[in-house]
Amino acid sequence: MERPDERSDARERALYLLYEAHSKGIAPVDTIDLQVIEPDELTQELVRGVGDHLERLDGMIDERAHGWTLARMPVLDLNVMRLGAYELLERPHVPTAVVLNEAVELAKRFSTDDSGRFVNGVLAAIATDARPTAD
Repeated sequence: MERPDERSDARERALYLLYEAHSKGIAPVDTIDLQVIEPDELTQELVRGVGDHLERLDGMIDERAHGWTLARMPVLDLNVMRLGAYELLERPHVPTAVVLNEAVELAKRFSTDDSGRFVNGVLAAIATDARPTAD
């Protein structure tokens, strides 16, 4: 039987919390405090990191999402890209391929049919700049 990947699960939980923050119009970090059971350490790191770097992440996404504004993007796609961009910038020990694969899988699983390609394209462009000597 295949064991679940705790890091993948943490990314998924972080996506839920970021979506909740958007839906409620609150800061991402505030969603952590609203949980009945405290989220695991990685989930908290991802949510706090995205929240702390939100303006920078959105700027990077906006620059590379040709033909799209942040306001027009599906909320799930935007939050998946925020998570991926945060990891590319602030978690250098996570291989680039892992960040991209995880983001694409989240987008394909929770968003539209075209989301995987869109997320991959934007994050690959960010990775080129953020990790010029990528693994």
